[in-house]
Amino acid sequence: MLNGKTILITGGTGSFGKCFTKYVLTHYEPKKVIIYSRDEFKQWMMENEFAEYKEKLRFFIGDVRDVERLKRACEGVDYIIHAAALKQVPACEYNPNEAIKTNIHGAMNVIDAALDCGVHKVVALSTDKAVNPVNLYGGTKLVSDKLFVAANAYAGSKDINFSIVRYGNVAGSRGSVIPFFHKLIQEGATELPITDFRMTRFWISLTEGVELVIKALAEATGGETFISKIPSFKITDLAEAMLPGCKMKETGIRPGEKLHEIMVTTEDSMTTYEYEKHFIVYPQMTWNNRQKPDLSGRKVADGFSYSSGNNTEWLSVEAIRELLKDVELEK
Repeated sequence: MLNGKTILITGGTGSFGKCFTKYVLTHYEPKKVIIYSRDEFKQWMMENEFAEYKEKLRFFIGDVRDVERLKRACEGVDYIIHAAALKQVPACEYNPNEAIKTNIHGAMNVIDAALDCGVHKVVALSTDKAVNPVNLYGGTKLVSDKLFVAANAYAGSKDINFSIVRYGNVAGSRGSVIPFFHKLIQEGATELPITDFRMTRFWISLTEGVELVIKALAEATGGETFISKIPSFKITDLAEAMLPGCKMKETGIRPGEKLHEIMVTTEDSMTTYEYEKHFIVYPQMTWNNRQKPDLSGRKVADGFSYSSGNNTEWLSVEAIRELLKDVELEK
């Protein structure tokens, strides 16, 4: 599927971009992978890290806020993976205009560049925070998701489709709970702070996130939101797995934080289908005859929801401990 194709990754020097790039270069024979991002130092670091693939890698300095630069980068591109975003919740709250420029206007620019440059498929990364958002980051990603779904209305006769992949915090990602607990433990802590003892989260690895994007590239016909079926864990069980016998102190939920990660709402259940290893939320509207949803899955019941709190698959303390052995903390 990706053999002989040119792929552009916005925000490509991030943890997802590096994992996706490595996965593609080791499993396929792409013509070219273009890393599009703002930070020349991170690009230099990644170029050295992937030196053995230098013939197939290109590094393009640019910002998704700059539509003309995006269009130049998208010339000859077959697929776009849109991973660029401002993601830190407190930073977005304090700098709302900047979050809007990158997460919303940037999404619009990616769509325009893809439509104007003959791109065939675009997969945008979403987040659980876009579902019933309670913070600005989630709000901007909700708008971004809506833009990518509606972008299929502008395809016209062009051979292009836009779809979304949604998941929560990746295990070990910067700013998430695992590196936070790890730092405290390294500093000699015997007590770990828990914002709320009822809190749960989904467990997904970077590789699982990449594989979901590959599935979307292979199967999407336009407007779908792909969601992995993955296990949940209790934050208290994570603390016990990382520091056995530790004391735990409940500190109170933080602004913009949720008790549970929500992936499918009851409102989404009307157009959600369940498959062996994933869910797909199909768009409520179709705009062209190329949007042909695969309805071979099982339609979920009306009122169904999928969150880390009502999941049917849970990780035990021992299972978490085993998974932690393979977690690489993002620096």
